Amino acid sequence: MDKIRLDILGLSSSQSQSGSFALVLGEEKGERRLPIIIGMFEAQAIAIEIEKIIPNRPMTHDLFKSFAHQLDFTVEEIIIYDLKEGVFFARIICKNAAKTIEIDSRPSDAIAIGLRFGAKIYTYEKILEEAGVVLSEDDEEIELKESAKKIKDPEAASVKKEKTMKDFSIKALHKMLSESLEKEDYEQAAKIRDELNKRN
Repeated sequence: MDKIRLDILGLSSSQSQSGSFALVLGEEKGERRLPIIIGMFEAQAIAIEIEKIIPNRPMTHDLFKSFAHQLDFTVEEIIIYDLKEGVFFARIICKNAAKTIEIDSRPSDAIAIGLRFGAKIYTYEKILEEAGVVLSEDDEEIELKESAKKIKDPEAASVKKEKTMKDFSIKALHKMLSESLEKEDYEQAAKIRDELNKRN
């Protein structure tokens, strides 16, 4: 069965399930989109890697990467291979010099891990036939950079609006960035980092 390459197109708040997010994947050479509902923690783990934010402490998916490296394994690819009663199933394909192993996983965890290894994401035609949708340009999901900032830590401090950051000095912004990372407030950290990048 031929595999179909998927790209991550965006993350957005789920309209159907409160506290959840829709991870939108798109076929590399086609118009179909594959939306998968994922939890807040997994959405945050994916957004952090996309935004290249380094957390103050390693997250679970970072620990998996460190553990795999210690055993000389690398993640080659992620395959979303089945769909049963609205639930997606995935496999993480790992390799070392001696063997290849497949690990069953939720797609959200598999993709969060795969991103940390630069692994490609695949699915099969039967999955896209059953769950794929075609969106018009007007209905396209929001861009990654903007959607990643919508992922909030419920225990984090309130986030200042981006326009107020223009009033802070570079030194103050660096201090705020450190404090946000310590609190694991990654939404705030992303906004501060973007403001710093604008000034460089």
